[in-house]
Amino acid sequence: MKSLSLGFRKLRTLDVVVLGVLMALALILGRFTVGTQFMRLSFGFIVVAITSYLYGPLWSSTTAALGDIIGTLISGSPYFPGFTVSAILGAAIYGFFFYNKEITWKRVIVSQLIIAVLVNAVLNTFWLTVLYKTPFFGLLPMRTLKEVIITPIEIAILYFIMNSKSFEMIKNRLLN
Repeated sequence: MKSLSLGFRKLRTLDVVVLGVLMALALILGRFTVGTQFMRLSFGFIVVAITSYLYGPLWSSTTAALGDIIGTLISGSPYFPGFTVSAILGAAIYGFFFYNKEITWKRVIVSQLIIAVLVNAVLNTFWLTVLYKTPFFGLLPMRTLKEVIITPIEIAILYFIMNSKSFEMIKNRLLN
């Protein structure tokens, strides 16, 4: 049985620089969205998944937490720690499914479904109810519908990017 690796490894100077660049890229891509206010697709999840693949759950969760805090401070929005917890969990889930593993349709689909249901639909809806004092079950159907529509798109994007020749070249340069 293969042991579960959480990515507890000493980082090289190159790794620290790459993690910083990936965090900055996630912040930038997270600001670019497609769609309407209700049905918005952001591309920051791609960088989180790539970070999780390259560095595992520990370092990707750390990067996601710092990125969430910095992103909130940059945007001028009030900071709410619940969304940082969600960012950490999303990165950890990607890390458990991708770190030191082949990227397959099954891994991408299952990881994305777990994030869509547990993190995005349930946990983030809960954070919104706490933050804005809105009824959980009033928001949940709308947010679930959004996840039903957006998740297959995210699955396809993630699979094709993480199996692209460009990603293969980047991965080989960083991991060797």
